[in-house]
Amino acid sequence: MQHARPLPGYLVKRYHGWKATTYSENEGWYRHLAAQGQHPRAMVISCCDSRVHVTSIFGADTGEFFIHRNIANLVPPYEPDGNQHGTSAAVEYAVTALKVAHVIVLGHSGCGGVQGCYEMCEGRAPQLEEKSSFVGRWMDILRPGFERLGPGTDAERRGALEKQAVLVSLANLMSFPFVKDAVEAGTLSLHGLWNDIGAGGLEAYDPATDSFRQV
Repeated sequence: MQHARPLPGYLVKRYHGWKATTYSENEGWYRHLAAQGQHPRAMVISCCDSRVHVTSIFGADTGEFFIHRNIANLVPPYEPDGNQHGTSAAVEYAVTALKVAHVIVLGHSGCGGVQGCYEMCEGRAPQLEEKSSFVGRWMDILRPGFERLGPGTDAERRGALEKQAVLVSLANLMSFPFVKDAVEAGTLSLHGLWNDIGAGGLEAYDPATDSFRQV
């Protein structure tokens, strides 16, 4: 592969620092994980956004979470049509092979993918309407959430759409037969969260009130 290049020097230095400290101090645990395989308690579906640091938010140890990241933390509906579906495959593996007890969808403030969807649905982002736009076609998953938005300013509606991304994903998760079966059997629970990056806040969806409440 001619186009591959050596790792940047600063990342090499960080790796050696990690190996000499974190790894060295916990070598037994890492060797245990390697030998025993992974047994995460929960799957977290979060956004690719570099500011969303799932393990830091929950103080998670290595091996605790099975994490899948994509644009705007979306889960597509169950559509086994022969195409490649990275998110659907991750959900299937987590639920049927790893037997996780929880699937958490984690949205966040200032989500660029959600904002792109909002602009596209408002007719202000024709580039995302192109069939060749991977981002646009992925954000089509969120169109039902946009259609449910109430009145308000653009900022208010974009913020509401971030939470709709969580709700759309939760609803789509239940369209997967193996997810639905596990939820109804009581072996799996679904959770919707929204993280305010700047304030460090975390809100959880409460189905009883159909709203997000501070954790």
